[in-house]
Amino acid sequence: MPKSAYIALPEAEPIPILFEDRSVIAIDKPAGWMLVPHSWQRTNRNLQTAIQSSIAAGHFWARSRNLKFLRFIHRLDAETTGVMLWGKSFGAVETLGGLFETRRMVKRYLAIVHGVPRDTQWTRTDRLGPDPHVNGRIRVDPRDGKDCKTHFHVLQIKDRLALVEAHPTTGRQHQIRVHLLASGHAILGDPLYGPSAQTSPRLRPPLALRAVELSYRDPFTTRPVRILAPTDQWLSGQGFKQLTSVPTLRPPR
Repeated sequence: MPKSAYIALPEAEPIPILFEDRSVIAIDKPAGWMLVPHSWQRTNRNLQTAIQSSIAAGHFWARSRNLKFLRFIHRLDAETTGVMLWGKSFGAVETLGGLFETRRMVKRYLAIVHGVPRDTQWTRTDRLGPDPHVNGRIRVDPRDGKDCKTHFHVLQIKDRLALVEAHPTTGRQHQIRVHLLASGHAILGDPLYGPSAQTSPRLRPPLALRAVELSYRDPFTTRPVRILAPTDQWLSGQGFKQLTSVPTLRPPR
């Protein structure tokens, strides 16, 4: 039986499958889906619940793979799009999750930010922690925050916006968003940080943050794996030029 190239969920746009092997499936996550535990039922946009329900219902995309289980290995913010990795077993979730925890997973994002950065490349190491005054918001917290590091590289400038590539070596909540805010360049369309937070939701553009690459050494086969999300449509929709080349990031040993 041929396999579907998409995860087809009821009353939702098909979710492209970017990569698959015996252990994992990588999807191109659309905006608007939350990544919370299956037991958390306070939203109908819980991607874990939607996928598990679709598997249980025997929908073709899952049935064609004889798939009984699929769980997210890492999280993306609800409005962030792009590469997201899911495990086909508890063992895969635990083992691949360990690559994220031990910083052996290479991650690359694209962001469109307000203003033109002074430097073309820079690194932020601000410690981050929850904002006690605003639920769900993260702030720079030099005393009690957790260690973080993000490398940035400006790729293009357009009017008063910049296309920035981000390489986080840690994986804290809202890390890229807060590190860019701390740099003086909040992400376009960010509903929590920067100028867009003051804009009506109906007028606010989508969050301009896209996860475009995961690279790692497969812990089961030792082979290098590189998963890319398409960027041309996303860039053109934001008024930026297509990237002429994609940097090669060597998976860690």
